[in-house]
Amino acid sequence: MSNGKSPIDPNRLSVEQAAKLLSAAAKVRISEELIVKDLDEGAPQNNDGTINLVHYAAWIVKEMGRGE
Repeated sequence: MSNGKSPIDPNRLSVEQAAKLLSAAAKVRISEELIVKDLDEGAPQNNDGTINLVHYAAWIVKEMGRGE
């Protein structure tokens, strides 16, 4: 049964889709601004500007390991 929505491809998420998906998974609001900031700081991005969820998550884990 279709609900009229296209499936989300975790290999090609827009910033908006990534924010919504991560917010739902974490039960904490993840803003689009935070994701854009991460991208500006070197988070991986596909050539078309979309985000691969696995690559982005791996980058976050790597950055967490650096400490601040």
